[in-house]
Amino acid sequence: MLVSPVGTLFGVPAGQDLSASSLVVVGVPFDMGYHPTRVGARSGPAHVRAHSALVAEHLDGFGTDLLRELGVIDAGDVDVLPGDVGKSFPAIEAAVSHILAAGAVPLTLGGDGAVTLPQLRALKRHRDGFAVLHFDAHTDAYEGIYPYEYNNANTFVHAVTEGLIDPAASLHVGMRDTDHRGRPGIVGVARDLGYEVVTMDEFTAMGVPALVERIRARFAGVPVYLCWDMDVFDPSAAPGVVTPSWGGITVREGLSILRGLRGLDFAAFDVNTVSPPHDHAGLTGSLAAQVAMECVFLLDACRPQPG
Repeated sequence: MLVSPVGTLFGVPAGQDLSASSLVVVGVPFDMGYHPTRVGARSGPAHVRAHSALVAEHLDGFGTDLLRELGVIDAGDVDVLPGDVGKSFPAIEAAVSHILAAGAVPLTLGGDGAVTLPQLRALKRHRDGFAVLHFDAHTDAYEGIYPYEYNNANTFVHAVTEGLIDPAASLHVGMRDTDHRGRPGIVGVARDLGYEVVTMDEFTAMGVPALVERIRARFAGVPVYLCWDMDVFDPSAAPGVVTPSWGGITVREGLSILRGLRGLDFAAFDVNTVSPPHDHAGLTGSLAAQVAMECVFLLDACRPQPG
């Protein structure tokens, strides 16, 4: 007898009834579509789901059905049209808003970095006062890079100009786009907007324990929007991303950071930038599924403990 649907994240039930769910998975198969060589993040949600079954097997020894306890369901994909911001952004915002209105936490699978902006718009309507914790090889606070009002490189510029977040309360980690002569480069643009940025050089100097301590102190008591761009990992571990950048974090570092954040109040999870056409042997899809599983653990750690 079939016990779980085919094609959902971790084999959780598919459905639209959010009444008993703490965590709702939704795919956002959207990318801007204008990169000259690496278009493919629109296929990311299906790819991560396909590689999530093996990750889910690791729950077998826990002695509890954590996914069932949390009522995790997969609500499918948002109806988007890649490259069409006018159609897609309102649809993404509406889907995430629907989840938040039901009292659940969204776990979205992108999609390129552009999918974050409409999610921030939705969260602003439901949980004002949240802060963004953004892991990425890039700040996504670029200006003048592309001749388009909205793109996957300027999400966090719009987030400030629209008043969606307080940049001083948010944190960007993992950036490798500093100038080779030590000038501030694009990181300087983000800092000029008011963001705090921890570059890879700075992270390497401080190490995982110090970074985790810094994050925990900064976000204690604040609802957190966790935005995890898969290119924060080094391309040797995650080759199938939109814009790979050498010198990123290792898998062990990434998982240690995520596990060090248990106990913070997470309002939304956004795992994005998996590009299946560039993913050797499904490495990035599998790793993204593991990141998504770590998000499940993060949400579980938010629950009141018995006794």
